[in-house]
Amino acid sequence: MLILVTGMIIFLGIHSVRIFAESARDRMIDRLGEGRYKGAYSVLSLVGILLVGYGYGQAKIGGLPLWETPGGLRHLALVLVPVAFVLVVSAYVPTGHIKAAVRHPMVLGIALWALGHLLANATAADLVLFGGFLGWGIVDYINALGRTGPAARPVARGYGGDIAAVGIGLVLAAIFIGGLHEWLFGVAPIA
Repeated sequence: MLILVTGMIIFLGIHSVRIFAESARDRMIDRLGEGRYKGAYSVLSLVGILLVGYGYGQAKIGGLPLWETPGGLRHLALVLVPVAFVLVVSAYVPTGHIKAAVRHPMVLGIALWALGHLLANATAADLVLFGGFLGWGIVDYINALGRTGPAARPVARGYGGDIAAVGIGLVLAAIFIGGLHEWLFGVAPIA
């Protein structure tokens, strides 16, 4: 569990600098230059996510459920996770009405992904991983909504981005649910 917690601290810590210390982040970018800052950010993120993946796998071995998950909540994950895929994709396609309405679809998508997984899983490792990402997602989303400037309030440029986000997001969700999740993580979302 220590490896998982360490990875979560590194990964979510580096992704929380803008939330809790935006002026310090800006000073680091000024001092290091944007390229070096992004390089260090990427290396720390990679180290963190690798530790999270390895630590989660180790912590799940023999992990006992902390609570009994009602079947209906497990099925709710099958709704939340595809919506999360659509939101994350909408962050990367041309701005449509989804991104304009949500404003920060990737962060909200990650929060929904985490909530869906937390509803379907109940070990201590699940609570650390998915609870950590859910808590971070909520705090980051609230923080992001408070930002100002043109990037903080995207304007829809038609429906092309929405169509792409829904299409790509649902196809990716279907691929994951249809077998990729089991192949990657050893767990079939639909048994």
